[in-house]
Amino acid sequence: MMKANENNFVDLIRKRREEGILYVIEAYGGLLHSIVRKRLFMAPDRIDECMNDIFLGIWRNIDSFDESRGSFINWAAGVARLEAIDTLRKIQREARMQTVSLEDVEIPQEDKEFLRLTEQELSEETKDILKCLNEKDQELFRRIFLEEEEPGEAGVALGISRENVYVRLFRGKQKIRKKIKERKRA
Repeated sequence: MMKANENNFVDLIRKRREEGILYVIEAYGGLLHSIVRKRLFMAPDRIDECMNDIFLGIWRNIDSFDESRGSFINWAAGVARLEAIDTLRKIQREARMQTVSLEDVEIPQEDKEFLRLTEQELSEETKDILKCLNEKDQELFRRIFLEEEEPGEAGVALGISRENVYVRLFRGKQKIRKKIKERKRA
């Protein structure tokens, strides 16, 4: 039994020897895990599944690794990034399949009051979440995400350049995520 090391693990994987992939898991697993964790931070329960898919992808596609084009770790990191993106797409597809529009649901007469109260509660929660932003950013978020106005149009209406609109949206989303995480901890 040949022991895997930095010099022979790729050849071992190509020969379908388990020691090669075990070496990759041991030597590069932490780095690959951090790449996946960075992309799947909103779905930590899917990280292990993604990691398994990465190692399987390395095992199955080792013949596409070309030493003359770059290092193994750069290639493996690319495999990890692509697999994490595929996992995100799966999550989004699953979410779309589970989402039902309120317009598509027929509501009996007696439930309309419940719907009105639910919408009011959601509206109050939205206002509460947006409180972490300044007034101009709150208005920007309302226009873009609630009224579905184009970012450029919202920027013109608020006197904000198009580039600054995207900067404000990015920073605002970060603040909102932070607030939501704090709520979950409380």
